[in-house]
Amino acid sequence: MLGVTCRSSVRIMDDEIGYVYMQVADTIEAEIRSGRLPVGARLPNERDMARERGIAPGTVRRVVRELRDRGLVRTLPNKGTYVVTPPPADTASP
Repeated sequence: MLGVTCRSSVRIMDDEIGYVYMQVADTIEAEIRSGRLPVGARLPNERDMARERGIAPGTVRRVVRELRDRGLVRTLPNKGTYVVTPPPADTASP
């Protein structure tokens, strides 16, 4: 049966085809664009985010890489990952 699995603040859609890391990255991107995660906010470390989101630490690592690729966060070694001013939202759907 298809449904929704609720993990902390992320709702994983069981009937959606795709990767969990992309769903989590999309959720965090929405939080950044809405201002819920403001510019300069520090993201939790991998272990804490994994626990909060109900996902594996390796998945968190992939989420952060995706957010960096989207230009939404910047990681400073030994300091953390921080929200940066997001680029304009892509209006074209692939």
